[in-house]
Amino acid sequence: MKKLGGIYPALITPYTSNGAVNHEALREIVEWNIQKGVNGFYVNGSTGECHILTLDERKAVLETVVDQVKGRVNVIAHIGCVSTDQVIELGYHAKETGADAISAIPPFYYKFSADEIVAHYHAVVDAVQMPMIAYNMPAMSGVELTPALLKRLAANRWIAGVKHTSMNLFQLERMKKVRDDLVIFNGHDEVCLAGLAMGADGAIGTTYNFMAEKFLKLAACVRESRLEEAFREQESANTVIEALVQTGVFAGTKYLLWKLKGIECGECRKPFSPLSKESKYLLDQVAERELIKG
Repeated sequence: MKKLGGIYPALITPYTSNGAVNHEALREIVEWNIQKGVNGFYVNGSTGECHILTLDERKAVLETVVDQVKGRVNVIAHIGCVSTDQVIELGYHAKETGADAISAIPPFYYKFSADEIVAHYHAVVDAVQMPMIAYNMPAMSGVELTPALLKRLAANRWIAGVKHTSMNLFQLERMKKVRDDLVIFNGHDEVCLAGLAMGADGAIGTTYNFMAEKFLKLAACVRESRLEEAFREQESANTVIEALVQTGVFAGTKYLLWKLKGIECGECRKPFSPLSKESKYLLDQVAERELIKG
């Protein structure tokens, strides 16, 4: 399996003024972040509004990212859906397109049993035969990927790791004990430092779209035991994140990509609301303090 780990933006999906996917803007975001030094991209995840896109749109987004990356960094394709058949369809496409790994949220909504969830993941990886990063996001999926459940999943060697989008960092540390070669990604940007300190091999985050440099520096500081400096980067990032939480994280991320780099990303799709003037003003102020002058 290809070596994974490091800092990965969870890519947003930019749109044109008429609501179509803006592939040129997507290429700009990818290239800007490659030049910053990111280790890879997480494509069609929650940040990318995956459950609001059609399957064909998700495929086209991945094709654009893989084409722009051209093997320079890793690409993890999120293929999660409720339907096992649809996940396998997207998995085959990811493999054919040239992604390095796949990822999937557990099947949700119907409150599937642990046995059904294990069978779902194993069916996908046995069919597609690619490294799978299971996506633990209990707040949204309603499924908690505990270390015990992960142990059952990881009996299949195609299960390569976990994207751990949970504040339970004790659980993250315990996941590292399930299998020696599992790659664990921290998922909440606001506790990236804590996740790395608890043993995460990398991090995947929304705000890395526009401020990956802060998290790349943070990760380097952790590796070099410069924890005070790492904390300052996390503290600065959290000031930005605090404003995003107030305004809408995905819409705010798109706005900041325009403000900082001039990349037109459009609004998020309905039922997400557009940013208000007040929200844009708040983001302008925090960007000036933490991202421009900072």
